[in-house]
Amino acid sequence: MTDVLAAAYPWIKALHVMAVISWMAGLFYLPRLFVYHAERGQSGAEPAASLVIMEDKLLRLIMNPAMIVSWIAGLLLVLTPGIVDFSQLWPWTKAAGVLGMTWFHMWLAGQRRALLAGHGLAGRRYRMMNELPTLFMVVIVLSVIVKF
Repeated sequence: MTDVLAAAYPWIKALHVMAVISWMAGLFYLPRLFVYHAERGQSGAEPAASLVIMEDKLLRLIMNPAMIVSWIAGLLLVLTPGIVDFSQLWPWTKAAGVLGMTWFHMWLAGQRRALLAGHGLAGRRYRMMNELPTLFMVVIVLSVIVKF
């Protein structure tokens, strides 16, 4: 198994990077849609109806699959011999960042349900929360590239 992972390493890494880019795009865009929904959406009328469709398709068709592929490819990279040294700090800080991004993804899914039920947050709050994926990205990229 480890020989297969080592041979497939560049392909798995490429898949991982593509999936993470797609996931991050959704993590940046969905809170922005929530801002528009909270500030301009009237329930059952335009623009709320269009925003609901956009939010659903972004989460269900792009973000969820991208997160799953990111996790699977990432775990395969971790299992590849010689890639991760768990005696160093960087794998742990990266893992914390990935868990934070996953929590944010799940929080967004919950907020989508809350908006549909008419219990969403104010647009300003969604604007503030929109900064979290950037913080997680900084931690993850610095962990992997700088290996701090």
